[in-house]
Amino acid sequence: QVQLVESGGGLVEEGDALRLSCVASGSVRSINAMGWFRQAPGKEREFVAGIIWSHGTTYYADSVKGRFRISRDRLANRVSLQMDRLKPEDTAVYYCGSSGRAYGLDVNERDRYDFWGRGTQVTVSS
Repeated sequence: QVQLVESGGGLVEEGDALRLSCVASGSVRSINAMGWFRQAPGKEREFVAGIIWSHGTTYYADSVKGRFRISRDRLANRVSLQMDRLKPEDTAVYYCGSSGRAYGLDVNERDRYDFWGRGTQVTVSS
C-alpha cells in the first residue's frame, strides 16, 4: 500500500502560478512512476504529467506543455507540479497517483496507476 497526500491547490487568477506537492508514504519502494491527473466537473479524469521515479524522465499532456513542470525528490518521496501561466480551463481537482507498472509513455494511462491521493482543488478565475 502507498498513501499519497496532495497539497498546494487554491484559487488564483488567470496567468498566475501554483505549485502542487504530493508526498508518498508506505510501500514507496514499489513506486516506478508518479503522475498528476485532473478532473473537471462533468469530465473524465485526464493525464497532466508523469515522471519515471528512477531516472526522472518526464511526460506531459499537450495542453500543459511549456507551462507545467513535474519534478521529484526521491529522498523526500515527493513529486511536485509547478503550474505557470494558469488558464481557466486548468480548473479541476488535481490527483496524484503512483504506479508500480508504468515504465514510459504509459504513464499517461490512468489504469496503470495503483494508488491515488484524495485530490486538491485548483480554480483559475478569468
